[in-house]
Amino acid sequence: MTFRNGLDSLLRPEDSVLVLIDHQPFQLTNLNSHDPQTVINNSAGLAKAAKAFDVPTILTSVIARQGGLIFPQITEVFPGQAVIDRTFINTWEDKPTVDAVKATGRKQLIIAGLWTEVCVAMPAIQAAGEGWDVTVVTDACGGVSVESHQVAIQRMLAAGVNMMTWLAVASEWQRDWARTEHVAGLIEVMKQHAGASGIAYLWEQQLLATPVA
Repeated sequence: MTFRNGLDSLLRPEDSVLVLIDHQPFQLTNLNSHDPQTVINNSAGLAKAAKAFDVPTILTSVIARQGGLIFPQITEVFPGQAVIDRTFINTWEDKPTVDAVKATGRKQLIIAGLWTEVCVAMPAIQAAGEGWDVTVVTDACGGVSVESHQVAIQRMLAAGVNMMTWLAVASEWQRDWARTEHVAGLIEVMKQHAGASGIAYLWEQQLLATPVA
């Protein structure tokens, strides 16, 4: 196995491209590895973080006329952006989607979608085998069972795919608080989607603004 380590292995926003796959109502109806609201929140947080860091994001669905449109919490982040609708279950066999990724000129491929064991595992494993630096955002994914999600992660790890959570991705893109260009955008995303961490930040700002009695 080739170990993923060293500074160059960390995610960089200027080298990243995000692909969000099949965050659609049909897949959500049989999502059992995670609370559905958590996946909606995390996928929206990931999408907003990508926008805050100017990371190109490709949205793709599978047979949307039957499976439903991608969650508005995601599409509203990218108003007017076309969603690539596929017939291929494996996104990495869908030429328009792959061409859109390649057109960015970036090699750090970040994937999240539903379900982990199907529509995430197949493209992640194929792309990793083709030389892409692939990261899967596990908490913006989900499977039909806890077992299916976990086995998919094990399978992808064996294929050399990196695993992260959405807030870890955003933090790695930021890397240094002295890089102030995207801090305001990241803080807004955290306030909306990072749960207690976002609320704690608001509390901190309240305390700093409160006059000493």
